[in-house]
Amino acid sequence: VQLQASGGGSVQAGGSLRISCVASGSIFSVNYMAWYRQAAGKQRELIADITSSGIAKYADSVEGRFIISRDNRKKTMYMDMTRMEPEDTGVYICAANIWEKPEDTLAIDHEGQGTQVTVSS
Repeated sequence: VQLQASGGGSVQAGGSLRISCVASGSIFSVNYMAWYRQAAGKQRELIADITSSGIAKYADSVEGRFIISRDNRKKTMYMDMTRMEPEDTGVYICAANIWEKPEDTLAIDHEGQGTQVTVSS
């Protein structure tokens, strides 16, 4: 199983960006999916997560500015980021809890390499 994040880049403060994460490989179903942010010199932060039925939660730092979504058929998660701030700069890492085979007794947590987002003031 692989998680591939993409869509990062550089934006000015106040701008918008959409990042994506595609799950591929031996997958029976994808459960919980999440975005983490790793900023230089800071602890990794869980910024948003979404259940397989679409229930989303956000960190206070992004509530009202970021929207997490997913397309279960495409095994893809998105994050639409608006009104971006320099503090949003970091590597955005996607994670997912995945059932690989129907006969498995446990779903497994997977993590991708991330995509760099830089917001300039």
